[in-house]
Amino acid sequence: MASSLEIAGIRKIFGKGAAAVEVLKKIDITVSPGEFLILVGPSGCGKSTLLNIIAGLEDPTEGALRIAGRDVLAVAPAQRDIAMVFQSYALYPTMSVADNIGFALEMRKVPKEARTKRIHEVASMLQIENLLERRPSQLSGGQRQRVAMGRALARDPQLFLFDEPLSNLDAKLRVEMRAEIKRLHHVSGITSVYVTHDQIEAMTLGSRIAVMKDGVLQQIGTPDEIYSTPVNTYVAGFIGSPMMNFIEGHSVGEGAQTKFVFAGGTLDLPAPGGRNLILGQRPEHIHLAADAAWRGEVLLVEPTGADTYVVVKTAAGLITLRAPANTRLAIGEPVGMTVSERHNNWFDKASGVRIG
Repeated sequence: MASSLEIAGIRKIFGKGAAAVEVLKKIDITVSPGEFLILVGPSGCGKSTLLNIIAGLEDPTEGALRIAGRDVLAVAPAQRDIAMVFQSYALYPTMSVADNIGFALEMRKVPKEARTKRIHEVASMLQIENLLERRPSQLSGGQRQRVAMGRALARDPQLFLFDEPLSNLDAKLRVEMRAEIKRLHHVSGITSVYVTHDQIEAMTLGSRIAVMKDGVLQQIGTPDEIYSTPVNTYVAGFIGSPMMNFIEGHSVGEGAQTKFVFAGGTLDLPAPGGRNLILGQRPEHIHLAADAAWRGEVLLVEPTGADTYVVVKTAAGLITLRAPANTRLAIGEPVGMTVSERHNNWFDKASGVRIG
């Protein structure tokens, strides 16, 4: 049965006195049984430190940690019933795949018959039954990562912790392993926490995403909530590829007559009145329009197959938009642009916080 995880007021300070650095600042997250939570953020944001605290590899300076309602801060890592998958596979090179998967069970004195049955169940789940007699040196990177996951899964833990497990894989294999991890979670139903700096991994894998910056939890929500309604410009810029466009300006007028005025143009948009603003627009919500009043010149054209991304130089800065695959534009060519009125993200210019 899947277990819940409660992170309450967790702080972590490294060092003392003037040299003290607070890397986690009052983190509060509740993970429901069977949920797949992603901790995402740039290097140094505190996500791996938080994962290590959950695993018992680090002690928090302050706060509480409960697994299935039980306070585990005083519980040794080996007694927390947690399985971890690391960036490095950490397989035993002299053991076969079967022995690597079953090692934790052997240490727990699980009878050989039950151990063998569980090894084959896990191997079947991961589709590596034909690799059980091989050594790690005879495996590809993706196969080794499957074995590492199998070793963790064999224990049937309360929590699965992933610490950037795909970082060492090439681009094609990363995509395949993302799908494998998602399928594995669906089959096993084990509550999982996954650390990554890759926002594509975050969007494709997680049932919820927690975005972190400088030890502070910025926003937690479903992938759609994080993408469509980011709480500030940091989250808006971090999630999404290419990133959201930001246009600085101010609103004039009231109600239906509101206009958004910015360097090089004016847009008839229902902007929050009487303040300096940042308008956030995703590339897919900005469109080329030959007769539009907002103008710029093409700086870069990036065909990607299904779509073409166009970078336009404007008085308000560089704007990236998504165009159809067959779009043909020359560098330096003047173009007009319009924005979607239904996908506006308004942020306060001073604080960067979302408005409305």
